[in-house]
Amino acid sequence: MLRCIFLLITCIYTARSIPCAHRDFGNNGTVCVCNATYCDSTPVSEVLDIGFYIRYSSSENGLRFDETHGVFRKECSPADADGFQLDLGTTFQPIHGFGGAFTDAASFNIRTLSPGAQENLLRTYFSKEGSNYNLGRVPIGGTDFSKRPYTYDDHEGDVLLKNFSLANEDLLYKIPLMKKAFEINPEVKFFAAAWTAPPWMRTNHNYTGYGFLKRKYYQVYANYLVEFLNKYGDHGLEMWAMSTGNEPYIGTQSLSNYGSMVWLPKNLGKWIANNLGPTISKSKHNKTVILAYDDSRSRLDPFLNDIFKNKLARNYTAGIAIHAYEDATFSASVLGEIRQKYPGKFLIMTEFSAGNPQKDTGIVASASWQLAEMYILNIIENLKNWVTGWVDWNLALDKYGGPNWRQNFVNAPIIVNSEADEFYKQPTYYAITHFSKFIPPGSVRVGFVHGKKPVEAVAFKTPKNEIIVVMYNKGIADQSVTIYDPRRGQVRLQLPPKSIHTILYK
Repeated sequence: MLRCIFLLITCIYTARSIPCAHRDFGNNGTVCVCNATYCDSTPVSEVLDIGFYIRYSSSENGLRFDETHGVFRKECSPADADGFQLDLGTTFQPIHGFGGAFTDAASFNIRTLSPGAQENLLRTYFSKEGSNYNLGRVPIGGTDFSKRPYTYDDHEGDVLLKNFSLANEDLLYKIPLMKKAFEINPEVKFFAAAWTAPPWMRTNHNYTGYGFLKRKYYQVYANYLVEFLNKYGDHGLEMWAMSTGNEPYIGTQSLSNYGSMVWLPKNLGKWIANNLGPTISKSKHNKTVILAYDDSRSRLDPFLNDIFKNKLARNYTAGIAIHAYEDATFSASVLGEIRQKYPGKFLIMTEFSAGNPQKDTGIVASASWQLAEMYILNIIENLKNWVTGWVDWNLALDKYGGPNWRQNFVNAPIIVNSEADEFYKQPTYYAITHFSKFIPPGSVRVGFVHGKKPVEAVAFKTPKNEIIVVMYNKGIADQSVTIYDPRRGQVRLQLPPKSIHTILYK
């Protein structure tokens, strides 16, 4: 027994973690409080030998990356019908990664903090001790999560874009924070999306509402988007990808008050084929890939089919961006169908948020584990259906879920309290981080057969030949589960109710 304990100690290197500073929000649960001098963090321990595993656990009852170690049982037979069996011979999609959006609102809130608190917040997201985010979404101009509507050329009829210029929102807020994120994690990839063209290019002459891009401005708008790439490139920030535009289908609905611009899919295909695709490919940003759609599942199949009837548009498009707001009402099976129809195009989830301000106080529901469960189950469902990346919406908001010029307030994984120079890491932060921290770009989803219904799970093989398993017990009672790896043996685990676990081993 002493020899086994010695082996366990010597075969797992444990780095020093900084524990969560809990703050109770009553029935809602707890948050972890960070400021300029303190913030919880969890370096990932290294498994130095075969046969050992590490488990990190978070739960509704207050666990936050609680670390435990264990050993595989080599003598065990395969798992029973309710167990989980790893199948390394069956592989699925490679992973692009995880991240969040550098909206104006997020950037404003982060910049209200002291330099030390800003540093801790960005490290919380982008360092290996934090979420290890490697994707950052960047709005092109304003969104509803801005203090005002704007684009980069609000000068009527400026077809030569002589008055194109970045805004103070970019120069004073987003760009400095993006540079700092890149300094913390040089593997960060940024990708961009516009909510609207300048109003003078639209049929309704407005930032919002039912308005199309005028055909006579198809090329001007493509030039406008490449000029954005130029300006950000001047600041050393290259875009890995660019979307064809945020929520083009929702722009046709009564919800089009948030800045989305209407596109009929046939016309969007023509614009990609004749304008956006050629303009990017002929520019110095010809490595920037194009993501089509950037909207919810509800119209994904017919919308995309109409775009890709244009073969040039299909050839110029590298990936398909989706939002997760309607995932609860539209089956994930459409993702597999799209993957079969267009196997050369990757799927990436580019926007999701959950939770609204409370009606009586106007304050967002801090510390809610129910929202964390929504995140966890959505991430698992998307990853199990060919999605290669999962990107949250605002990196940080204030306690009212803003600012937002359309009063469309929502929640975020991190809430900033600038008056106290502190920020709160909500359970949704830990929900995402159980995936983003451990599943690096280039990981591949592998077969993971299971039958334990209250437990959802997904597994990956990393570029370093490690196995990562994420499991969530959505039930209200403890669950006893067994993981069987035919090369290593069995691991038996107890999963408390409403708890998420990340298991890693060689």
